[in-house]
Parts: sequence; C-alpha cells; structure tokens
Amino acid sequence: MAILGTSNPTLADLAKVTDPDGSIADVVEILNQTNEILADMTWQEGNLTTGNRSSIRTGLPTPTFRKLYGFVAPTKSRSTQVTDNTAMMEDYSEVDKALVDMAGNPAAFRLQEDRPHIEGMNQTLATKLFYGDETTAPEEFTGLAPRYNLLSAENGDNIIDGGGTGSDNGSVWLLCWSPNTLFGIIPKGSTAGLQTHDLGEVTVQDTVGATNGLYQAYRTHYRWDIGLSVRDWRYAVRIANIDRSLLIADASTGADLNDLMHQAITEIPNPSMGRCAWYMDKDILAMLRRQTSNAVANSTLTTDMVGGTMQTSWGGYPIRRVDALKTNEARVV
Repeated sequence: MAILGTSNPTLADLAKVTDPDGSIADVVEILNQTNEILADMTWQEGNLTTGNRSSIRTGLPTPTFRKLYGFVAPTKSRSTQVTDNTAMMEDYSEVDKALVDMAGNPAAFRLQEDRPHIEGMNQTLATKLFYGDETTAPEEFTGLAPRYNLLSAENGDNIIDGGGTGSDNGSVWLLCWSPNTLFGIIPKGSTAGLQTHDLGEVTVQDTVGATNGLYQAYRTHYRWDIGLSVRDWRYAVRIANIDRSLLIADASTGADLNDLMHQAITEIPNPSMGRCAWYMDKDILAMLRRQTSNAVANSTLTTDMVGGTMQTSWGGYPIRRVDALKTNEARVV
C-alpha cells in the first residue's frame, strides 16, 4: 500500500481535486517552476538517430609572404567533428479504473493527473539543460555546466569568474540560440516535443506481493527525446562563482552583477547570429534589480511592454527566469 500511495493516485488524492459539487477542481499548481528557457530554445532534427554530429573549423590556412622567384608551400585548414547525444526521458501514470469511474468527470480527472507529470518533465529538462552530465549518468545528455566548468579550458574566455569561493555559488548565462550556434536536438526521424500517449485501460499485476493479483487501470505514457548541441562555444557565456551569501544591493561586497554582465556581453562575437537572452534564477534577478537601483549609471537594465507583457532586458537582451538554476554550485576553477 505504501508503494501504491506514492506512485498511484488514491481516494484521498481524488478527494483533494474534487469540488463540493462533485466536479473536478482547478488545482493550484504551487510546485510549478518558471523555466522560460524552454520557450526560447531553437530545436533542430539531428543528423544521427542518436543525436547530432557537427563539423567545426579548428584551424585556418596560413598564407606566405612571397618574394620574387620564391616558393609558397600549400596549406590547409583543420576541422574536427563533435557528436552530441540525445536521451530518452520517459514517465508513466497509472490510475485505478474504479477511482476514475468515481470522478464526476473522468476525462477531467485524468487530465489533472497528466498536468503534474508534464510539469515534472519540463522541470527535469530545464535542470538537465544546465546540469546533465553523461560522464556521471550515461543515460542523460550533457548540459551546459559540464561544458563550461574549467577556466583554463579552450572556452575559458567564456567563463566569467564572479569571485565566489564557497559552495553556495550561482551562475548567470548568456545564450544565443540558432542552428549554427546553440540548439536543442531531436533524434533523426523522431517526433519533436513531449509525446503523450493514452494507453487506455490495462491490467496491472502485483509484482511486489505474493498474491499475483490483478486490477484494471488507465495508463498514460510520456516521452521526450532530447539533447543539446553547442555547435559554436563562443555563443554561450557563463558568469560563474556568484557567491549567493555575499550578494548585497550596493555591490560593495560579493559580485557586482552589472559589471560581470558587461564583461559577458563582450564575449559574444556577433549577437545577430542568434536569438540571445540572459538566464538566471529569481534571487539573482532580484539582486540585479536592487544593484541597478543603487548604480543606475552602470546598468542597461530596462523594463518594457512587449506583446502585452512586461519584459525586463539587460543590454538589449531579454532576461529569462530559470528556477532550475537555483542550485548551489561548487566553485569553477
């Protein structure tokens, strides 16, 4: 029963989503996160059934200054190939058929069960876009943080050190999405986006107890085939080592967010190559606003009405709130 209570809806769960008149309630999803990065991403079908392979120029030919009757040796460029893998993220929901039949509106009750599963998929994807790591979890895809985690690496210029030395650090990201810079991958020949399949009524067998008993249930399958390609590492910048405990409004201690963002924006070679945006969690965003109010001359923070909604931008690029980034990070060295 303990297993059923944690993985399958119960009568108590039905009661919690039922209004006094017997209809299915509109549940307030207080566990939902704001992960606006999912709406920004450019998606592209990979050229492999398991991901995408990119050819990247790593060296240019070197010309020769020739004098009369001098010889010029032929030269060539250098290239390498990088393979980014995709992962299969899946989930199932099972609801006892008798429980669904008790609901005043069975279809609405099942929809209420779909919503948290979909939100869980969204939150997991947002987290893995930053922290997924195939070296520690081979079944996942590799996100951004493991790719930008060494100041002395080739892409170290695109890691701005915020100065934090503790273990409660945060990061701000500047990402430029396009098929030539940074994009999400779907495997070759697969379906884009979250797939939800209503598998209908199924017979569930007891595999835990000794009864080998059965019951009828409704089952839904959720699947999302996803990956991330960083085709040109110059179009992603990480401001790392932002010590959360030292952040204050006047920036006299801890990170000066406006100054760090000025440094980061300079690292993007050609912003017109893609759709650029900032990504940060709500606490760092709140502190950026507070620091801006104390040092207006050092900030390009603006708030404008765009498409009927208020949009905050810095340096002309929109700021997106990503709750998945609210994770205490180790220092990047």
